[in-house]
Amino acid sequence: MKSKFFVTTPIYYVNDAPHIGHAYTTILADVLARFHRVAGDEVFFLTGLDEHGQKVKQAAEKRNMSAQAHCDDLAPRFLNLWQKLDIRYDDFVRTTQERHKRIVQMVLQKVYEAGDIYVDEYEGWYSVAEERFITETEYATGQFRDVKKIQEKNYFFKMSKYQKKLVEYIETNPGFIQPEHRKNEMLGFLRQPLGDLCISRPKARMDWGIEIPFDRDYVTYVWFDALVNYISIPGYGSDDVKFKKWWPADVHLIGKDILTTHCVYWTTMLFALDLPLPKTIFAHGWWLIGQTKMSKSLGNVVNPLDLIEQHGTDAVRYYLMREMVLGMDANFTQDSFNKCYNSDLANDFGNLLNRVSGLITKNHEGKIPDPGVLTPAEEEIKAQANALQGKVTALINAFQVQEAVSLIIEFVRVLNKYMELQAPWKLAKTDMKAAERVLYTAAESLRIVSVMLSPVMPEKTKTVLDVLGSLGTTASWGQIPVGTILKSHPALFPRIEVEKK
Repeated sequence: MKSKFFVTTPIYYVNDAPHIGHAYTTILADVLARFHRVAGDEVFFLTGLDEHGQKVKQAAEKRNMSAQAHCDDLAPRFLNLWQKLDIRYDDFVRTTQERHKRIVQMVLQKVYEAGDIYVDEYEGWYSVAEERFITETEYATGQFRDVKKIQEKNYFFKMSKYQKKLVEYIETNPGFIQPEHRKNEMLGFLRQPLGDLCISRPKARMDWGIEIPFDRDYVTYVWFDALVNYISIPGYGSDDVKFKKWWPADVHLIGKDILTTHCVYWTTMLFALDLPLPKTIFAHGWWLIGQTKMSKSLGNVVNPLDLIEQHGTDAVRYYLMREMVLGMDANFTQDSFNKCYNSDLANDFGNLLNRVSGLITKNHEGKIPDPGVLTPAEEEIKAQANALQGKVTALINAFQVQEAVSLIIEFVRVLNKYMELQAPWKLAKTDMKAAERVLYTAAESLRIVSVMLSPVMPEKTKTVLDVLGSLGTTASWGQIPVGTILKSHPALFPRIEVEKK
């Protein structure tokens, strides 16, 4: 029986212009999904857009458009970027779709009938920018924009009812919130009394949202709507067989700024529905620009499209996976991108393909040679190649993606060193059998490397596998048939010429 793997990204805010932060999370989900596909698992990868709320309504009004037309106009920015980044998602949700709205209303009705939603008069500070009520303590910090005092009747979800149960769950499930310091952060937050969650907005104030089924004068708070996508799309309330297959999610990938909404709001909602919690909520860090968080006001937002146009999709995917230790912040600079590209991709991976294909073409009529009997040097390379998939899989399962990519590229360096030591270009003049043995070993190792790197760089590795006459996904030794005719190819990663200052 195949294992299953269900991975989600946050659903991105439709008003945002997609930047390197959005690209990172989505590429990360795609890489995890592809690794699991290579391992033979059944995969469901869900991403999408959050399209309700006051800021969407206001932005639409500024453009003299309906809110729905505004969302329809902006959604392709994400869809087109994911296509350019070679993101292979299984479903893309938009919270304005009927299939989602219907389930949100069903969830609201179910939680209401269970007695976990009540109505109350509320007076407090409301942040339009955050689209939520804030506490007096939060108000005193002065960190919240566009704040006003509001008194109104609203519906509340009994989040506080599940505080003790949530703390116990976090403490007894050590892998639930990752990395560890985020788990500790949440436990610290939950040491204080947990308030109930306001889950409605009066239509008289804001009507762009999903109507509350038990009171037509209200729409749903945007977070109560958005989080439900994780169950509405895999079939909750619409396809029991599908839902039973995929839920609980194996991992919700999120940025660290939405930790509380996922680890507290979402988990207590699932408790109220009597549903299992996701296996892991993993909060990654931010991409910084010169040690500063990206923001539109600072004008330091990196557009992934610009990088793709200059250096190609796979180079961008590789850099983002190679440079961020999952869970920590990472610093983007053009210099670090250039160095990573030239060192790992041009000098190591691309150069290995050039050497292997060039020598086989020159000295062996372009055909994969017969390795004959391997010597201890080749047996060592073969052992390392055969061990690679197991080691990489263990790292991926532990969400150590950067370490997995580093391990693969380190093996590429081992292969380049092996080629230097064996010097098949010299052996061809004195011992053709030895040259053939070395080149077969290098070619087969390059094939295995390409299979293992394919989740990160799907297009470039496809090129390498095509050159070697192999489009399979098997990472075990001995898959290239002797006599396979190599195909010609352009330089895999032309060097970036950096002007010296």
